[in-house]
Amino acid sequence: MPHSSDSSDSSFSRSPPPSKQDSSDDVRKVQRREKNRIAAQKSRQRQTQKADTLHLESEDLEKQNAALRKEIKQLTEEMKYFTSVLSSHEPLCSVLAAGAPSPPEVVYSAHAFHQPHVSSPRFQP
Repeated sequence: MPHSSDSSDSSFSRSPPPSKQDSSDDVRKVQRREKNRIAAQKSRQRQTQKADTLHLESEDLEKQNAALRKEIKQLTEEMKYFTSVLSSHEPLCSVLAAGAPSPPEVVYSAHAFHQPHVSSPRFQP
């Protein structure tokens, strides 16, 4: 730093020579600054590492979200398909025609869904 010519510099030049106490205080100050510099550097590294980890986690969650949205779309399409199959099957169903209650009150048994004439081309074994 360049020295200015204001009055504060003149008081600095009149100070007595540094004593051992001043010298040890300076050493401690330098050590403290070095220790603080290292601690700040480590803190910045940890902060950067945390930001990197969060970024990777965010990317992973975005991928999972996209996959889930794709699955929802696929399942919605399958639901539409099965609803259509069921709607076209109901008027022809011999079980329903044999005196079963009207469609809003119909309770389907487990075996009714596994009849061979109702099959999905998507799920052939």
